[in-house]
Amino acid sequence: MLDEIIKTLKANRRKIVFTEGEDPRILEAATRLVADGIMDVLLCGDPEKVKAAAAAGGFKLDGIEIADPKNYPGMDIMVETMVDLRKGKMTAEECRAALQKGNYFGTMLVKMGKADGLLGGATYSTADTVRPALQIVKTKPGNKLVSSCFIMYRETEKGVEKYAMADCAININPDEDGLAEIAVETARTARVFGIDPKVAMLSYSTKGSGKGESVDMMRNATEKVKAMNPDFEIDGELQFDAAFSPVVAATKAKDSSVAGKANTFIFPDINAGNIGYKIAQRLGGFEAYGPILQGLNAPINDLSRGCNADEVYAMAIITLGTI
Repeated sequence: MLDEIIKTLKANRRKIVFTEGEDPRILEAATRLVADGIMDVLLCGDPEKVKAAAAAGGFKLDGIEIADPKNYPGMDIMVETMVDLRKGKMTAEECRAALQKGNYFGTMLVKMGKADGLLGGATYSTADTVRPALQIVKTKPGNKLVSSCFIMYRETEKGVEKYAMADCAININPDEDGLAEIAVETARTARVFGIDPKVAMLSYSTKGSGKGESVDMMRNATEKVKAMNPDFEIDGELQFDAAFSPVVAATKAKDSSVAGKANTFIFPDINAGNIGYKIAQRLGGFEAYGPILQGLNAPINDLSRGCNADEVYAMAIITLGTI
């Protein structure tokens, strides 16, 4: 699934920063990314500890840069920049202390143009990856939140299936405006992966068949997106069967241009989203790529703490491929 993105990255060399440079999974993925000529790599960490971990794993660090937050030549400038960005919310001493940690240090490297994107979370929590991004990189103009998307991928005898699902990892109970923003950002992400987005705003109701606050919310969010004159098709509220199955769509939503053809699914809350993508992954045999963070001013992504080196490798490609 990543072949086209890899071609783009090889033709336009970019640099990623890993916040946990001593982790053997990060080291394995980093050495592969450089050896394959896909991107440049910057590792955060104590150089001696990084080198020792690499030696223990049999990884060669040729062509890989290491930046030590505890002994960084540009730290004073970095602290001044962060104080300005935080606008009185953190003192210089507090910023300096935060920048001793790989998550804050790596995010500032991106902000200051030392790297094009960041991947963290092998040992940090999602909150510890997202918080510095919100404080330092911030959301894109016009965006109010960070959301997440999973790309679901499966190869069958009939060919390749690809779908986008959101928000499955970040926003617990988004409001109408949040759902509209998530839909727009997810459509953009879908296009990166060659999906021509047909967005379904999912619910337990199809076109008024059910009643309830969340039904109204999905319907209203749909109308808010339509009012933006998007360059993609969107409809809702739709039950998943009506969104996915042409046969069901012909009965439940025959006048919809999305029903029965949807490939980008927006869930009403994190419960539905997280359960939904994991059902597709485990019962449907889909590979789940993500969570891919959306809405930030720079590409920053979060790993599962249970990730392996292959997942780190793929998420690094996805991170820089979404620029």
